[in-house]
Amino acid sequence: MTYEEIFTKSKEIIMQSDVSDIEGHLAVQINIIGEGEGAFYIELLGGKLYVEPYEYYDRDCIFIVTAENFLKLASGSLDAVLAYTTGKLKVEGSIEKALEFQNIVKAVKKKDKKKKK
Repeated sequence: MTYEEIFTKSKEIIMQSDVSDIEGHLAVQINIIGEGEGAFYIELLGGKLYVEPYEYYDRDCIFIVTAENFLKLASGSLDAVLAYTTGKLKVEGSIEKALEFQNIVKAVKKKDKKKKK
């Protein structure tokens, strides 16, 4: 996969999240390593999500991960804590804020469940 394909697919998955009821601010920069290497960021602000193809210098943390593992994280098929403890995900910055990323993933899953009903 190219960087553009990875970014597009990631944005497509993440933007499915219904985060309207999640308060606060979270800014995570995603550094893709290996095939399709590049960086983008995901920001949760005021119950809205932003996914942009830039580095984010005022970020809470950085995820360093392969494209394959990030797409699994974003879709909820790979748990972030498990990925971190098994070395599939490296985190720089606030681990506490990195754990909040799970709220976004849960919002994707919640929306998927609503669609299936």
